[in-house]
Amino acid sequence: MEMEFFCHPTDADEWFRHWVDFSMGFFTRYGIRREFLREREHTDDERPHYALAAADIEYKFSFGWSELETINNRGDHDLSAHQEKSGKDLSYFDQQANERFIPYVVEPAMGADRTLLAMLVDAYDEEEGEKEPRTVLRLHPDIAPMTVAVLPLSRNEKLTPTAQRVFDIVKIERTTQYDDTQSIGRRYRRQDEAGTPLCVTVDFDTIDDDAVTIRNRDSMEQIRVPIENLNTAISDQIDAMRDDISG
Repeated sequence: MEMEFFCHPTDADEWFRHWVDFSMGFFTRYGIRREFLREREHTDDERPHYALAAADIEYKFSFGWSELETINNRGDHDLSAHQEKSGKDLSYFDQQANERFIPYVVEPAMGADRTLLAMLVDAYDEEEGEKEPRTVLRLHPDIAPMTVAVLPLSRNEKLTPTAQRVFDIVKIERTTQYDDTQSIGRRYRRQDEAGTPLCVTVDFDTIDDDAVTIRNRDSMEQIRVPIENLNTAISDQIDAMRDDISG
């Protein structure tokens, strides 16, 4: 995934640094830990002939450091080459500065598949449990396949109508899954493994108090909230998780 950013030649170094910092911030914002990222400038013998500057952002996988993105200051190589071959004037006239110039190009080129792999690797965790380890995929809420899972305590016919009502309320605002197969404990584990940030449990008390329990994937804390306030409570928890993961 490549992008070409055009700028004034005298601003190219500043914009090169901007895109390196922006990209590093993007990776950490969505959950990749800073200690597993590094910026590595290209040496003279590996930098492309047209590049005035080049740097890789790399992630430390189990097999070693590997590139996630390359940022190049390509100078005016692209437009000058096109201009020479086409015979067309590709310069830009800045009316405010009363100046004509051939723009420089800063090119961030990110590997989408490698970035996703790094996010999955960095989010994967195993916690020791009394009976068996708990596998958790601590994905940032904005990239988790599902944001919320609605889990009735059982398939009891008394719970199903309310659980479906809760599901209908939540799915309006969030990517939501309804899951009523196997025991509630196994369903929690299944959602943890899939990276679902929050589970909403509908139990027999819900029938009486019209409230449900929200379980947090990362802290495993549970809070009881009225159904009428559910979407607000979910938003508050998601915002807090974003802050925790992004640091």
